Amino acid sequence: MPKKLETERPWRKMKQVVQRLDSGETQIIEAPAPANAAGHLLIRTTATLISAGTERMLVDFGKSSMLAKARQQPERVKEVLAKVRTDGLVTTLDAVRSKLGQPIPLGYCNVGEVIAVGEDIDGFTVGDRVVSNGPHADIVRVPHNLCARIPDGVDDEAAAFTVVASIGLQGVRLAGPTLGEVFVVTGAGLIGLLTIQLLRAQGCRVMAIDFDEAKLALARAFGAKTCNPSLGIDPVAAGMAFSRGRGVDGVIVTASTQSSDPMRQAAQMCRKRGRIVLVGVTGLNLNRADFYEKELSFQVSCSYGPGRYDPEYEDKGRDYPIGFVRWTEGRNFEAVLDMISEQRLDTAPLISKCFPFEEVAQAYRTLTEDKSALGLLLKYESPLEERLTRKTMLLPNIALDTTRSVMGVIGAGNYATRMLIPALKQAGAQLHTIATPGGLSSAITGGGSGFLAASSDVSAVLASPEINAVAIVTRHDSHASLVSEALFAGKHVFVEKPLALNFDELEQVESAYRQAVQTLGGRQLMVGFNRRFAPQVRRVKQLLGGVQAPKTFLITMNAGAIPKGHWTQDRNVGGGRIIGEACHMIDLMRFLADNPIVSIQARRMGDAPGVEMAEDKASITLGFEDGSFGTIMYLANGASTFPKERVEVFTAGRTLQLDNFRRLTGFGWPGFKKYNLMRQDKGQQACAAAFLDSLGSGTAAIPPEEIFEVSRATIEAALILRAQ
Repeated sequence: MPKKLETERPWRKMKQVVQRLDSGETQIIEAPAPANAAGHLLIRTTATLISAGTERMLVDFGKSSMLAKARQQPERVKEVLAKVRTDGLVTTLDAVRSKLGQPIPLGYCNVGEVIAVGEDIDGFTVGDRVVSNGPHADIVRVPHNLCARIPDGVDDEAAAFTVVASIGLQGVRLAGPTLGEVFVVTGAGLIGLLTIQLLRAQGCRVMAIDFDEAKLALARAFGAKTCNPSLGIDPVAAGMAFSRGRGVDGVIVTASTQSSDPMRQAAQMCRKRGRIVLVGVTGLNLNRADFYEKELSFQVSCSYGPGRYDPEYEDKGRDYPIGFVRWTEGRNFEAVLDMISEQRLDTAPLISKCFPFEEVAQAYRTLTEDKSALGLLLKYESPLEERLTRKTMLLPNIALDTTRSVMGVIGAGNYATRMLIPALKQAGAQLHTIATPGGLSSAITGGGSGFLAASSDVSAVLASPEINAVAIVTRHDSHASLVSEALFAGKHVFVEKPLALNFDELEQVESAYRQAVQTLGGRQLMVGFNRRFAPQVRRVKQLLGGVQAPKTFLITMNAGAIPKGHWTQDRNVGGGRIIGEACHMIDLMRFLADNPIVSIQARRMGDAPGVEMAEDKASITLGFEDGSFGTIMYLANGASTFPKERVEVFTAGRTLQLDNFRRLTGFGWPGFKKYNLMRQDKGQQACAAAFLDSLGSGTAAIPPEEIFEVSRATIEAALILRAQ
């Protein structure tokens, strides 16, 4: 009989603000509280600051039409057109809609109290008041290098300006002002007004340029001279007069505009060898002569300072040595807090309005409707215990058919949300709980996909008696351990590739699987090798079934370049691209050969100047028991306009060519010429359906011994390449 889930206590769950880029709608998502992690602080938020510039820009972008979005991102348009040529229009449109349909968290100016300290952290304790770049949410989890303790005497409202002030501070550091120099700040918004104060603290004379007289009045209150071009005043003439005809020493541009006028004016008002730093966003249609004749220096400032966007610093917590990098983003936070504490940075006049977090919708209406608004503060006052729920019911009181499989999903990344979960849903899966450590992505994905619940507690999903099958779609380094835990918990398991990153992990999974089968019987283990389920691949397999002669395979994967610092290239996290992606091609060749692999050879590109990664430019040759052989060309150095995947089979005077899972052509093949599809189909839907079918039939969709064989061959190929 169908069983009803218990309705959870009607607590006020942890909430977070997100922005939809497809509709421009700003939403409050009810989500599970995040789980803490090593190197991170878990923080109870007390106040956040809405960034008038960045967040207004995101909201306006979301509300714009698709054409307007395209005009703002011409480089993305080129990428989309290239994808249309290789993958087809329908597949590309699906990808674009999926990308725009994923809400993004808003906010990066957070104040709160530490409620948990992760492993490997010194300098923070539970109860510390801290600033961080956490989003607008009741509870945030932030890497410790992006946090700073708040000095006594600095209230939450003032501390909330720390991160946005650090953006201006980094621009000031790049400009290198000295006592008595003359500087212009173009754009007297929130960052501009903070930058003016920072320059004044350096002993500089400052002039502010803006079209808003109210903002210029604040600039004057902070000690700056002002220029309002809307009154007919020429900014260049004003700058020259302010510098006593010598030209200003530097210009820091904090404006947000598509016009190139701020940059042109900055160059014209600068003295010879003056400095220009772009902190905001402007057009960059520059006149070379303006810069050449004066030998001007121009630099774009990156966010809060050194360490920004560096995963070693931000995610792994590896600080830069202070003797070599004096000012990191974290130490910039501390410097701003010290200035606020010493009353050399005044934030009180910048507060336009405070809102209870529950009135965040009104706060964003103010942001979009009142262009003169500066500091909009959100205050969080709900009790802590109401925020810490690790599970959120999305569809309470839904009946489940316990005679069928009930699935939990661990992970909500791009593959899970775009491919696997829609495929499982279409195949009729009963979706129970989706879990991610951060909580937010599980709530977003779960709410839009028909899950009963969202969670940030992975272990609870594995322990749930209502769930008998799990799909694991997390980062690669967690696959083996999660698969083993799930098998020991008695679950059927679908895991996205790879199964393991090394032989030790593979042995761990094999042992867990065999133990589960022995003690529980009938446990299904499947790796998401979807290409063997593609309709055109099935047709190729059918055609090859009538040929007794050995086959020769050539599989080309035009994988595209990925930076060395990306997690997939990290052997300890992603396993490298051979283990992480080329495994698909090894499984595909094993499926088509229909014979055990008996030999493995591999060769990568040699080390050469300018070649950052060589392992992802390689060939792998497999030999099979029946005499067949094949070569996989895994290449990250090809053109993006070339099809990503091509499969060719040569046998008995005949040839089959599969081009990017859209066009299958036969050459010299009796009774077969072509099998083309309107849209690309790599077998994602059929793969998910096969797994669900196996749970009912008890027959594995992919023989377990083949899964282990392919995994061993993949790891061996990667080791051969690394030994060269």
